[in-house]
Amino acid sequence: MRTRGSRVLVAGLGALALAVTACSSGDGDGGRSGEPSGLTGTITISGSSTVQPISALVAELFNESNPDVAISVDGPGTGDGFALFCAGQTDVSDASRPIEQEEADACASNGIEYVELEVGFDGITVVTNPQNPVECLTTGDLYALFGPESEGFASWADANALAGEVGGGGGFADQPLQITAPGQESGTYDAFIELSGIADLGVERGLSEQDAEALRKDYQASPNDNVIIQAIEGLPSALGFVGYAYAEEAGEGVREVAVDAGSGCVAPGEATIADASYPLSRSLYIYVNTATVAESPALAAFVDTYLSDVGLSEAVAEVGYVPLPADRIETTRSAWEGVAA
Repeated sequence: MRTRGSRVLVAGLGALALAVTACSSGDGDGGRSGEPSGLTGTITISGSSTVQPISALVAELFNESNPDVAISVDGPGTGDGFALFCAGQTDVSDASRPIEQEEADACASNGIEYVELEVGFDGITVVTNPQNPVECLTTGDLYALFGPESEGFASWADANALAGEVGGGGGFADQPLQITAPGQESGTYDAFIELSGIADLGVERGLSEQDAEALRKDYQASPNDNVIIQAIEGLPSALGFVGYAYAEEAGEGVREVAVDAGSGCVAPGEATIADASYPLSRSLYIYVNTATVAESPALAAFVDTYLSDVGLSEAVAEVGYVPLPADRIETTRSAWEGVAA
């Protein structure tokens, strides 16, 4: 078990207020030389609860040699984070999906310019209680259990007929269907609907685009991945989904469910997420206000640390996500160099 990752994920239950300092860029170790940098100021980070543990750990590592810059990190959700970011209220927005056009337009209307930086890979992980024998779900099964036409299904068995209509395996037992999962403010919610095929199946079945791009309205929504894990642990036939790191951290408290998108059941894991053979694999991002970078040496140095090996390799792996391959790291660093130059 990752001890540092465990500590960060537990801290992710609420907003993290960490006193950290910016590192001096170019020291080759991500600012961990132990010599105070002399930088001061504040940096505000908000957004994805999935990315939050990475940003929090980078901030903690950053603090080792930079004690005079206060950084706050919290995770209300990707959508809520972009709302704050595009209103000019935060310096960095953590995101578990790319910015949407409506959000980009809001940034533009407020004069907020930014750079998008990919920082790691995640696999949205479908989880159930270990007492539940379900080990693999098809795209059709996910639609029948989570999708907009499953509203009112109180038992797993209620989903069998719909699963048959949309190519699912079905055959579910007559046991309570109790779903706890991220809400609409979460980038994980949006990404799950897209990657699982729920949106496409809904449109194919004649639903409006708006109705198809939504989960059933009668599930228990929570912006907190730890709350979702607790719900799964506490109910024998519970069902939900979280970021891969949170599922891994739960260990034997949950069962990770494989997904079959037409090529056989694939379980989430470092290898299957890295090569995207796991159907619910996705990228994680930070968005940085470029005007603030120009005015704040502390913010520039913090992002330098984030994009160093300390951030993109050590921190991403320690909290349980999958580091980018070398070519993607180079793309991210090149994008940042264009801003920081």
